[in-house]
Amino acid sequence: MAIVTISGRAGMARSIKQCPLFIAWGQGESDEITTKVNENPAQTALFREIGRRVIDNVQFVNADDQGDLVTPSGRWTISQTPTNNLYISAEFDFSDGNGYTVREFGLFLNTVTNDDLPIGQKYFLPTEIEDQGELLMLENTVPIIRTGDTRYNCAFVLSL
Repeated sequence: MAIVTISGRAGMARSIKQCPLFIAWGQGESDEITTKVNENPAQTALFREIGRRVIDNVQFVNADDQGDLVTPSGRWTISQTPTNNLYISAEFDFSDGNGYTVREFGLFLNTVTNDDLPIGQKYFLPTEIEDQGELLMLENTVPIIRTGDTRYNCAFVLSL
């Protein structure tokens, strides 16, 4: 049986790092959901997407119990050489998703936005997306009620 090697996984991570990356959030399938539900690997889009933001930071990382980068999956140190782990982060602004309840997140590759938008725009509503791209990662979460009082920092490690 064939396997994907560690260097092959690092190559996939390098390819992903070079793609346009966006983190999107959605309201989930139902307003009745009050706890986290299991993710569906066949899902290709978010349920009732609220918006999406350009990823601010993508770095190769290695697991490190003393690392400075902390995510729910552990502590990490930035690597100058490609690895099979990508640290990905974006910071949603105060007004992003204001008034919505977030129940899911998705990492999208190759999103294409409408041509007539201002240069430098970082947050996009579903009506401003020409092609959503491919849903690479999906995470359902306990409900997060968005208000204009806080920013939301989304940081995680994608391990291939």
